[in-house]
Amino acid sequence: MSIRGVAFDLDYTLAVPDRDRETLLAEAVEQADAPPISRGEYVQAHRNHLTTDSRTPIFAELLADDTTETDPDRLAAAYRNAVTNALVPIPDAEPLLCELRSDYRVGLLTNGPVRAQRSKIEYLDWEPLFDTTLVTGELDAGKPDPAAFDALLDALGTPPEQTVFIGDTPDEDISGADAAGIHTVQVLFDSGPQRDTRADAYIERDQLAADLPGLLAAF
Repeated sequence: MSIRGVAFDLDYTLAVPDRDRETLLAEAVEQADAPPISRGEYVQAHRNHLTTDSRTPIFAELLADDTTETDPDRLAAAYRNAVTNALVPIPDAEPLLCELRSDYRVGLLTNGPVRAQRSKIEYLDWEPLFDTTLVTGELDAGKPDPAAFDALLDALGTPPEQTVFIGDTPDEDISGADAAGIHTVQVLFDSGPQRDTRADAYIERDQLAADLPGLLAAF
């Protein structure tokens, strides 16, 4: 049965910040006059708030014991601006998406609060390149919950056995899509996650635009 739908993760799959996230977080913390927050602490708190409107609840959790009374709204805005303005598309991302739409329904499913992820999509001007863009902050569940992928399938209008999801993270992208019955392609890059044996195929991120069309045709 041929593939009819193709969907992507956003961060570290189609777009990459030009500075590491630890640096971007430190810049936002300094701008907001907040106490130090490690990347590990942030990632853990982020997992607790995948269906929120903004990062404010994330930083409110992280600042729960803050005696300096840092405004979590201010810190959320500073970090949102830092991350968004640092985003760089992978080579030939836009031509790839345009090419794929001539043959497939093409979607985006990205984890995170609405304002944070919608700001990225708007900054990249990518809304017109997809048939659907879903942010988990707008859904009832985030990746890897199969409900997030079910929402993606509904938006694409394709069954799982005719859909491929492309992402980098084993615990969110690959496991979630696999549990929903969707074919998976794991994106690999230096310093990225190790290969997940659940993935149906693997592709180097710097070769995504060149190699993905042929790989999809082989499913």
